[in-house]
This record gives sequence, structure tokens and C-alpha cells, in this order.
Amino acid sequence: MIPPVAAAPVTNVLIVDDTPANLEVLGGMLKERGYRVRQATSGELALRTAANTPPDLILLDIMMPGLDGYETCRRLKADDALRDIPVIFISALSETIDKVRAFSVGGVDYVAKPFQFEEVEARVATHLALRRQQRLLQASYEELRRLEDLRDNLVHMIVHDMRTPLTSIYGFLQTVIALEGERLSTDAREFIGRATVSAESLIEMVSSLLDVSKMEAGQLTLAVEECRLHEVIGDVVSRAEGVREGRELRVDVPADQVTVTADPALLARVVQNLLGNALKFTPDDGRITVGVHPGRHRVRVTVSDTGPGIPDAFRARIFEKFGQVDARQHRQKHSTGLGLTFCKLAVEAHGGAIGVDSEVGVGSTFWFELPLAGPDGGMMPPAAE
Repeated sequence: MIPPVAAAPVTNVLIVDDTPANLEVLGGMLKERGYRVRQATSGELALRTAANTPPDLILLDIMMPGLDGYETCRRLKADDALRDIPVIFISALSETIDKVRAFSVGGVDYVAKPFQFEEVEARVATHLALRRQQRLLQASYEELRRLEDLRDNLVHMIVHDMRTPLTSIYGFLQTVIALEGERLSTDAREFIGRATVSAESLIEMVSSLLDVSKMEAGQLTLAVEECRLHEVIGDVVSRAEGVREGRELRVDVPADQVTVTADPALLARVVQNLLGNALKFTPDDGRITVGVHPGRHRVRVTVSDTGPGIPDAFRARIFEKFGQVDARQHRQKHSTGLGLTFCKLAVEAHGGAIGVDSEVGVGSTFWFELPLAGPDGGMMPPAAE
């Protein structure tokens, strides 16, 4: 004989069977093992009993007048408050149990009449243990989400407070150049220029973090209008001239102006992030090309470089939040941070797509496509988990 399995003293089991003798036998055996037992003689009564005080587990007879076990289980699983309760079906050996149907409506197991109580107790104890583990797992998940929300809120608050002093630093540096530029030495102007570029980069990082948070929450509204891609790209490229150093920077656009309905500020930042990423990983004697390739209904913008390239295994991660690609053969880390995540969310908010084509040792081409007519709506949907 299998030794009895100890049950938690607070465990609540609901037995549903239209035969009082079965309820008495099975209920009595479970009570002897310390289970708290409630009984119902029909599917309708079982639903009301479970709704009043949800049990930890249900033993449910299949063949009952009125609502049979299958339909009772289906209705239990349709109720958000009851759907997670494990249901073990009860069937007489003389009956043909439809196992596929039993599991399809939400049952987790079944036992046969006449009862072998050791088997019943073992199955009940097993599914109660699984249910307790599921609850612990859910509680751990909820606590993790709470801590993540707390962390995100703290980071958001700190980053938001950083933007004002960074903007002040950037403004003061520009003021120094404007007022004292002619009296400064060549080295001093160069140092201040580099500091200005660094301050501008920090402001962009802060803005990206704040905007990514808004995008993920669906709280960023697009300010769409007709944008001339030539002008948007030209402005971004002209601002990059001061940091391209020895790299060749080309712009390849068609002769005819390409107009797209989009948020011009977000569009410019997408191009700026992709161009900045290319500048970061392209050697001083390399080449970067920004191109525009219009189609009938969509336009593709590309930023190609002659950098080290990205291994195939890492391309799927390149747009992940805080993703990082390690190119060991070049002793470089392609730290995507939030820039590429921002690009992905901003492009998808416009109804577009983004990706990268790359060959190790040759270079990479980051691209994004946008519908010429613009996104369907101005409000960004929340990001998927």
C-alpha cells in the first residue's frame, strides 16, 4: 500500500458528483487526510459554490444530468476568477471517457471509479503541489514586475532631471564660442567644440531614454506632417560634418524630391542615430553613404558603412533594449544602448519596418522603410511584452 501523502491543512477540495454515495466515500477519505472538503451534486451547484469560495482543486464527475462534467469545466475555465483551478475528471470504468475532450476543455487529469484511494490521493496531491508552485511563480513574477516598474520610474526621474543641467552645459559652451571664439586659441576652440558635441550626445541619450519609455507605454503622440526627405537628411548630415574626421560621407538621393508624411523630429533622430552608429564603427579612412530609395507606396532610407560588420548570430539582437553586440575579432563592442531601440520603435510607430544587412569584414547597411502616406494614427500603441 502506498503511504498517505500529507496535505496542507488549508487545502480546499470541491467534489462534484450526482451520486451521494460517491460523495460520501470520496469526501470521507479526503477528510481523513486533512483536506477541507465541500460537495456539490450538480454542475450548476458546483459553479455557484466555486464562485462563492474558489477551491484549490475540483474533482468533477463527467456523467451528470443537466450540465455534464465537460460543460461545467468549460464554464469554469471561462471565468477569470476560476480558470486556474485544477480540475480532475471522475469517470466510471464502464463509461468511455473522451480524454481528448477532457483535456481540451481544461481538465488536468482523470481518475476512474471504483476509486483506488491511493491513486486518487496521489493525483490530488500532485496537482495541488503544481498549483502551489504556480502561485509562487506568479507571485514572484508580480514582485519582479513591481521592482522593474520601481527601477524604471527611478531611472526615468533621474534621467529627466539630468536633461536640464545638460542643456545648460550645452548652451553655455555655445555661448563661450559665440562671445569669445575669436580670442580663444585653436586648441581651446577644438576642446570646446568636442565638449559641445559630447554634451549634445548626452542630451540625445537622455531624450532617447525618455522617449523609449513613452513609446513602450504608448504615451508618445506623433506630430505628422509632409516631410521632404532630402532636407531632413541634409540637415542631419551637415551636423555630422564636424565629427566625421577622415571618413568619407556621401549622400545618395534621387533628383526628384521625395516627400513622406511623418513626424519630422522623430524622423531626423532616426537618421541621426543610424548615422552616429555608422560613424562610431567606421574606421577613419572608411566610407559612409546615406541613401534614399523611393518605391510606389513606400520609401527606403539606408545608411551604409565600411565598418567591421555584424555577425549573423547577433543581428536579431541589434535592436533590443540595451542590446550589445561583441565583435571580438576587432576587440569592439557594438553597444546599441537605446539608440537603435529608439529607431525601431519610432519607425514601427510610423507603420514602417527597420533592419540591417551586414557582412563581417565588409560593412553594414542599416535601413528603414516608411509608407509614403504616413501612419494610420498619430498615437503610438503600447509596445508588446
